Amino acid sequence: MSKLKLAKDKTLRDFLRVIPYERVVNEVAAICLEAAYDLPRDVLKRIHECFDQEKSERGREFLRQYLENAEIAHRERLPLCQDTGFAVYFVEMGEMVHIEGGSIYAAIAAGTAKGYKEGYLRRSIVADPVFGRRNTGDNTPPIIHLTLVPGTKLNVILAPKGGGSENMSCLKMLKPADGRQGIIDCVVDAVVKAGGNPCPPTIVGVGVGGTFEKAAFLAKKALLREVGSVNPDAGYAALEQEILDKINASGVGPQGLGGDTTALAVHIEHFPCHIASLPVAVNLNCHAARHAGFEI
Repeated sequence: MSKLKLAKDKTLRDFLRVIPYERVVNEVAAICLEAAYDLPRDVLKRIHECFDQEKSERGREFLRQYLENAEIAHRERLPLCQDTGFAVYFVEMGEMVHIEGGSIYAAIAAGTAKGYKEGYLRRSIVADPVFGRRNTGDNTPPIIHLTLVPGTKLNVILAPKGGGSENMSCLKMLKPADGRQGIIDCVVDAVVKAGGNPCPPTIVGVGVGGTFEKAAFLAKKALLREVGSVNPDAGYAALEQEILDKINASGVGPQGLGGDTTALAVHIEHFPCHIASLPVAVNLNCHAARHAGFEI
């Protein structure tokens, strides 16, 4: 190899942030356990608030049990729920980051297998959705949403997704003329029809705009927002509140058995769309809205 090429290689490497493959594997394994055991503070805070406001005695008892369950899981280092979920990752990777020893996809998959094995977390993934449905044995492959961003940091968020709430998701291609009211009706109808299946109170992620697949991605991403946070756009903030009020006036309640608390929050993400389209996706998360992450 020529001295000129060595110099060029060295110069390029000087600009890169090199992160060892095994470090990513170990960090991913750690957040698999953290997400399974520790309910985030924003979710706990919102459940406490709902407990204080709930008028139904049955509803209050369910909310009390959710809080007790979260405390036991944290203290005993046990899963919050027996369904430890499909491992879904949202990754922001700096353009100048290099994973040394393997790809970011391979590292996250290996970390998922390691974390689920070490924590004795339930493996819920089958290799083929139709033929055989054989369990992969290590909860892989994960779902990885990777975004390249400027800089030299790697940010990874894991949001395990249980089957009960995921099965209640929906997507509709509304007509532009359906407008604001069409969105409200679509979301409220999805939550009410879901009843107790997604283990309410739920967090309701809504994706508006884009294309068929973009709307679904936005709905899932919306679940990552801090519970109860206000949308920065005043129009969407008002829409979130109106939908939340209508959902909680439905009477579905905790576990679908009646009460004032059917949803903890409604979060909307939006994106430009085609003049002929108005896609709306709804992705529900049960009260155990698990997520954990790390930044390197």
